Amino acid sequence: MINYDGELLEESAAYFNANNRGFSHGDALLEKLRIAPKKIYFWEDHYLRLMASMRILRMEIPMNFTMEYLEDQLLKTLRESGMEDSSVLVNLYVFRKTPQKGADLENEVSFLISPQVETSAFYIKNNSSYRLEVYKDHFIQAGMISNLSTVNNLLNTIGKVYASENGYDDCIVLNDQKNVVQTLRGNIFLVNQNHIKTPPITDGCENGVLRKKMIELLQKVTDYTLEEASISPFEIQKADELFITNIKVGIQSVTHYRKASYKSVVADEILGKLNALARLS
Repeated sequence: MINYDGELLEESAAYFNANNRGFSHGDALLEKLRIAPKKIYFWEDHYLRLMASMRILRMEIPMNFTMEYLEDQLLKTLRESGMEDSSVLVNLYVFRKTPQKGADLENEVSFLISPQVETSAFYIKNNSSYRLEVYKDHFIQAGMISNLSTVNNLLNTIGKVYASENGYDDCIVLNDQKNVVQTLRGNIFLVNQNHIKTPPITDGCENGVLRKKMIELLQKVTDYTLEEASISPFEIQKADELFITNIKVGIQSVTHYRKASYKSVVADEILGKLNALARLS
């Protein structure tokens, strides 16, 4: 793990509590990155998303917080951690520093990098059963703040406990207008014949890098039409296929939702294209 000053750190609660608001106030962004040996997948997209998110949260962006600087810090962390030649999933936390005594808020930022070794450099299809349900206890507020990836992830945490207790692999999350937003684990895509739908950003889904890349890929596949539009929970059972995207797994096909079962034609077809796009990024 490395901090903004380039100093290697041990993961200690004392450091987190003393030096940043992310772990005391949930005031931190979280950017998940997939890194093959010496290559950060979709790095420019991640960087631009991070900068846009920092502006939305009115964080002060340091002059040297360039794409080249952060890339160097990420790769340096892997070298110092002995992971330089491994495939790695990285959590990049960006947060406001704890204010000086007497001050209400400090707008200067710092960051932490936390890597974890992955088994494969590329996305691999998981063909095991994946059961889905709708989570109705709490709802996402439709709006710009919900589009961000932050450490403030309480709804997802409670939802995953609910899913585990009831034998589901994942749950669909609804917004305050009762439209489908995403699942607890990623952005959702619904396939009906040759038509594909995914919720729009305005409904409150996370503006994920893999969501963006999936939309770009699907727009180039002439056999299908893609639409960003609100999805009713009633449409889920009528779909031919459902799949979920996130940085960790790439594409996850849903096999069952209540009495419905699904194919995985589009997910299988697009997986190779996603891996090729990652290699060329």
